[in-house]
This record gives sequence, structure tokens and C-alpha cells, in this order.
Amino acid sequence: MQRHDARDRIIAEEQQFLDGAAARREQWAGQLGAELAVDAAEPLERARHDMLRQQFEEFRRAGDGLVFGRLDAADGTIRHIGRIGLRHEDEGDEPLLLDWRAPAARPFYTATAVEPQGQVRRRHIRTSGSTVTGVDDEPLDGTTGSGLVGEGALLAALDQRRTGRMSTAIATLQREQDEIIRAGANGPLIVQGGPGTGKTVVALHRVAYLLFTHRRLAEQAVLVLGPSPRFLDYIAQVLPALGETAVVSATCDTLLPGIRVTRNEERRTAEIKGRALWQPALERYVASLLPRAQDLKLRWEGDFYVISAAAVERALATAVPGRSYHRARSVFADHLHHLLAEAIAEQREAMLNEMEEGFEDILARIDRTAVPACGPAATGSDVDGLLSEDEIEELRERIAEDPAIARFVEAWWPTLDPRELLSDRPRLAGFAPGLRPEEAEVMSAEPPGWSSSDIPLLDALAELLGEQTGPPADAGTTAPQGEVVADRARARRDWVYGHVVVDEAQELSEMQWLMVLRRCPGRSITAVGDIDQTEAAHRHTSWAEAVRAVFGDRWTAAELTVCYRTPREAMELTGPVLAKAGSRNTPPRAVRSSGILPWQRRVAPGELAAVAARTLEELRDRWPGGTVGVIAPAARIAELAGLPVLTAPESKGLEWDATLLVDPDGIAAEPRGWNGLYVALTRCTQELGRLIVT
Repeated sequence: MQRHDARDRIIAEEQQFLDGAAARREQWAGQLGAELAVDAAEPLERARHDMLRQQFEEFRRAGDGLVFGRLDAADGTIRHIGRIGLRHEDEGDEPLLLDWRAPAARPFYTATAVEPQGQVRRRHIRTSGSTVTGVDDEPLDGTTGSGLVGEGALLAALDQRRTGRMSTAIATLQREQDEIIRAGANGPLIVQGGPGTGKTVVALHRVAYLLFTHRRLAEQAVLVLGPSPRFLDYIAQVLPALGETAVVSATCDTLLPGIRVTRNEERRTAEIKGRALWQPALERYVASLLPRAQDLKLRWEGDFYVISAAAVERALATAVPGRSYHRARSVFADHLHHLLAEAIAEQREAMLNEMEEGFEDILARIDRTAVPACGPAATGSDVDGLLSEDEIEELRERIAEDPAIARFVEAWWPTLDPRELLSDRPRLAGFAPGLRPEEAEVMSAEPPGWSSSDIPLLDALAELLGEQTGPPADAGTTAPQGEVVADRARARRDWVYGHVVVDEAQELSEMQWLMVLRRCPGRSITAVGDIDQTEAAHRHTSWAEAVRAVFGDRWTAAELTVCYRTPREAMELTGPVLAKAGSRNTPPRAVRSSGILPWQRRVAPGELAAVAARTLEELRDRWPGGTVGVIAPAARIAELAGLPVLTAPESKGLEWDATLLVDPDGIAAEPRGWNGLYVALTRCTQELGRLIVT
């Protein structure tokens, strides 16, 4: 009874604090709304409105789970941790509520009994809407030793039913996760994590942390790359719930505006086209399309003028180095306009010099004193027939605007489309001497349309060709925060992002990695994945092999070692599977048990679809309010029509309360099938069932 009364007092105390924080949030939101209601006419005012609108959206979204933690320090200081930061009304030094991303909030995630960091207690506060429903106190005096931060709150969250959408985890992040979230962003960070270790959670919360800590990133946006549209839909609510909107979500297949994947391809073909050797091959291909120096004969106002091959060579030497094909073309055209204007002026001067001798003598005999003054003194060609510098520049501008000159340049140095270049597969293969003859034949035999591995090749060609009209006027400039900058970035192939996050990064080919690097040349990249879950066609089996062609050895490794999602009962099945997959890694340590042993049923081939449908309904009945996933080999998908079935690659990154695995032997028999089976076995949070075809 006394313990119950004490718990009620603690909940009442935290309820009082939550009520005060919620009122302060409403007050701040009201003030922000009032300021935003005033029209902003000047550029500085509009920029301030952008900042206020971002803050207002963050406040608006922070209602659910506003307060979730508390730290009691050894010196008696009490700090509450929440989704956003709030100050007291009197604007005192100590905030009312600490933003979870603030440095002062870090001990909430990293303090332990061994290293309490000046704290004596950590409290997790559970809420439902505006009501405190429970608390979990964790003494930091050595009396607990599970190694988990807020074990009670964490396990309670893990036992909740899955909804089909990922939610935030700011209240239950663990120490190793927090260390990765707050790591520096000056170079590539590669995070290895087995199933259920929270790789995606870490990656998304890292985005929120970086946008909070480095405000400049909001001006450039952050790119989040996922393995599939289904996966992006699954994580879609996390960053908006954390108040971040300056984010573009995409897959590698959707990074090129206006280009859509229209066909599948053989694994062997995908592996060949994913190799890094294509980057220098494409560079040689585009270089071969540049024009060579020669005499150029141009017509201007009825007369022909010749620009010598030597002058053309000098112009090419100035225009080409360090520039894309079309940018070099634009620079060369400017040089050509100058050369033509000078040729016209020189030819005019030569014609004047060839006039009949004695012409000046005739003029000299004229009694100039008899000619009355007629206005201001004439200059340039009005006096001696020669063009002045100003007149030559005016002539150059007329030449630059002349359609006939533009047609001449287009004919000699044509604009190119990367889609047309890539369609010429036999010629392209000729610029890749690293290909074996049979591999070149595979490339040459490609059918029309675009496959997934074509996208990085098109992107590389688009970069080498450049924009046909030169770089956009706003390239490299900043833009308003939030949705506006994200929309602009999404529409531009050449947008440079402040940071890029790659989920399921083990699936990327070398050419896809190069596509990522083009969008973040500063190399502020976070990649998360599990090398043991690799199912793509490329051949790497370690992170060093996966990123060597792009990063060399200039990257930082990190690892997540604890499995929070998948129960021990399911993880115990993965050891033999990993061994057959050739894994070199230690599987993550599962920290929870569901109490449900994995089960299996043997099914005759002709009964598989009916049994799968019945079993699915049984699982749904057992997990009301939760989710059930069905995974099967690609060859069984048509047979299981009508069921919400995915292949093992399609299930990557997803999770359900219960998983029904149909024909696991069939999955293992697929290319990289043991890796796929490892993925399929680790999708459940509670129950795993298998239908064995006999």
C-alpha cells in the first residue's frame, strides 16, 4: 500500500510538471502564431518568418510525448527531458524543459551505474496524450546492472503492438545508439548492425540531432536513402514527429527526376553494371565526343570568316579542362563569339588598308575650313572606319544572339542527352577495357528501357554532360528552411545536400555509392546496414570491400551489438544460417524473450496456399491490434496471390508482431538465399512460424 501511494505521488508530481510544460508550449506556440500572422515584406523579415515557421511546426508536433524523462543530479539539480526545449516564463538561465538533442541531456542516454556522470537517478516518464500513465526510476548508484538504459521503459516499448509505421524512440535510446547519433559529421560513418539493433532508428534520430546541432544543414536539406518505397512509407512519420522537415526521402532508383525504372534485369547484368570501372569508362566515352580543333568557317552578314584551327585549339584548351561537356561548350561558344567579332574587325581593317592609294591625298585637298561644324566630334568607325572596343563588344553581343551562329555551334558541338548515350550499349562497352568479352556481350544485348542499375550510369553521364544552359542561377545558394528547401532539392539532380543518410547501405553497388557522393561531395554521410543481410548482386562481403572504390580507407566504422527487436527464441535459429551465408561477424545479442518458441508445420505443395491463408488468419487472431507479415520465395508469390506476401529482400527493414515464413528452403535456394533467410527469420518481435513444403 505504501509503495502504491508513493507511486501515485510521483505520478501526480510528474503530471503537474507536464501540465506546466504543456501550458508553456501552448503559450509559445500562440506567440509564434501571432508573429507569423503579420505579413513579411522585406527579405530579412521573410527569412525570419521561415525560421519562426519551422519553430512553430516543431512546437505543434511536440504535443504527444512532450516530456518523457528526468535526470536527478548529485548536486540536487533536477532536469526534465523532452521532445523540444522550453524556457521558463522569466527566461532564467536553467531551462524548464531540455531538448533531447541538447548536450546537457546526453547523460539521460549515456549515464550508467559505473559512469553516472554526476547523476544519481534517471526517470522514464510514460504518457498517453496529456496524461502521465507511469514512471520507471533507474538508480545510478550500482544497484542495477542489466546494461540497458531504462530497461523497464525499453522493454515495455518493445512489447507494444506494431502498427505498420515506425515511431520515434527518443525516450528509450541506448548508450551505443546515442554515441552514434551524436558522432561527428565531418566524414563517412559506416554503422554495422544486425537485425533489431535499431539501425534505422539511429539513422533517423541522427538526422534530427544534426539538424538541431548544425542549423546550416537545414539550408541544404538532408537526403535519406532507403531500399524501397515501402520502407520509406514505413519510416515516413519519424522525422516530422521529431520536428524536422528539411529532409528528402528517396531510393537510388528515384534520385533522377524524370527517370523511372521500367524493367528488371538479370543479377549477372546488375553486377557488371554496378562496378566502379564504369566511372572512368564513361569519362572516356564523353571525352571522345568532344570536338577536335579544325578551321571553322562562319558566315556573318553575307560574308564568310575563317577561325583558324590554332585559335580553335587554344579556345578548346581554355574551355574544356575541369568542366562538364555542356559547360565547356558554353564557354567555348563565348570564345568563338569573341574570335568571330575580332575576325570581322580585322577583315574590315584589312579592307580599309587595301583602298586605292591617294584616297587620303584627295581628302587632304578638301578645304576643311569650308565644312561647317555639325555637332559633337565623331569617334570610332565614324572617323577612320575602324571598330572601337565598345563597338566590337556590341558586335560580339549581336553574334551571341544570332540564331544562325547558334545553329553552327550546335552542329559542330551538339548538345547531348544521357539517355541517348546510354542507349548505345555496344559503343559504351568499348570504353571499358576491364570487361571480359562475354561481359561486354551482356552489356551490348541489353533491351530497351531502364533497369535499376542503369540509374547510376545515367546519373554519371548527366554529371559529365552537365546542364545544357550552364549551372542554375541558385546553385550553391541557401534557401528557406523546411518543406520549401526539401521540395527544391527533390526537383534537382545536381542539388548538394548538407548530409546524406543511407539505410540498408550494404545493398549499394559501387556506382550507386558514387551517385551518393555526387550529392554530398563534402562526404558528410551516415550509412547503416548489416553486411550479413546483403542480397544485391555485387560480390563484397565486408564494408571495406563495399566502400573501398569510393572512400578508400577514409571512413569511420561503428557497430550496434544489441538486438532489441527480435526475441531470443528467433535469434537462436540464425547461427547455422549465418555460417552458411559465410558471415564473418558476431550476431547481435538479443536482450529480450517473447516466451514463444518458433514453430513449423509441414505442408504438401498442393495445399500450401490454403494452409498459408488459414495460418495467417490464426496469427491475426492471436495478435489483435498488431501486424502479421508473410515472407516467401519469389517463385511462390504468384501461388500465394491474395495474401500480403513479400519476398525476403522486400521485407528488409520492416517488422511485425508475428512473421509467417513460407517455404524457407525455397528462400535459401535463391541467389544469396542464406542471407535472405537470415533477414526473414529476424522480422518478428514476438512470434515466428514456418511452413515447410514437403
